[in-house]
Amino acid sequence: MGHVFDQKDSEAYLKWRQSEKGLLSTTLETRLFFDLLCPAPEDSILDIGCGYGEILDACISRGLDCTGLEPSPFMLDLALERLGNRAGLFRGYAEDLPFDDNSFNHACLFTTLEFVADPKKSLEEAFRVAKDRVFIGVLNRYAIKGVQRRIQGFFGKGIYAKARFFSLWELKTMVRDLVGEVPVTWRSICLFPDTPGTMSFSPDTWPLARRMPFGTFVGMVVTLKPRFRVRPLALPYPSESGYKESLTGFAAHTGKNMHKDS
Repeated sequence: MGHVFDQKDSEAYLKWRQSEKGLLSTTLETRLFFDLLCPAPEDSILDIGCGYGEILDACISRGLDCTGLEPSPFMLDLALERLGNRAGLFRGYAEDLPFDDNSFNHACLFTTLEFVADPKKSLEEAFRVAKDRVFIGVLNRYAIKGVQRRIQGFFGKGIYAKARFFSLWELKTMVRDLVGEVPVTWRSICLFPDTPGTMSFSPDTWPLARRMPFGTFVGMVVTLKPRFRVRPLALPYPSESGYKESLTGFAAHTGKNMHKDS
């Protein structure tokens, strides 16, 4: 089991998200999310590690059919308070989703992989329950701002002390290992280090900045290709010797034609 937010973590995270810097991050990350995922109205989406429901709230406002899963009961209480009955909320873990295959059009993991016990298994489960696209949003381990957070985590008792961080290349490797060569699109957000008394500045509108692999936040969309498990179908075939042989596929078809010709 990864790190599950307790009451103190949940309150601290909510407080940061509601701060000026937290609101800026949320705005930019949410914009990137919709730009990459491009969901259609009435599409269904599962938010894996939904937290207090900020992304679900944005999806609901766009007409999506929303479901959230979160391991922390404290976070779920905050999400329920925010969303009411506008989304289905479940308690569970990313590594073992309680949903059938292809249950949703889309799934998203929004700064979720940082806190799970098994990131690769969590992605595998997301790919299993989604049939169209999966959005993955992570804090970049090689970003300047990300390094700041890691250093603060090493020396403090903050939330990020218990997080693990990923690079763009690590994400691509996990995706390729799980689903092969599928279409992958990514963008990043650059938040430069703070100077005393000033806000972080993000050149989010610069096309070049959004393609920097060292941006603070990396968003990736994986477009899934349908896969079918094929099993040969055994067909009984009467041979000239009087007993039935089981032929499959092309052999069965060819054998039948040869028998007719003879």
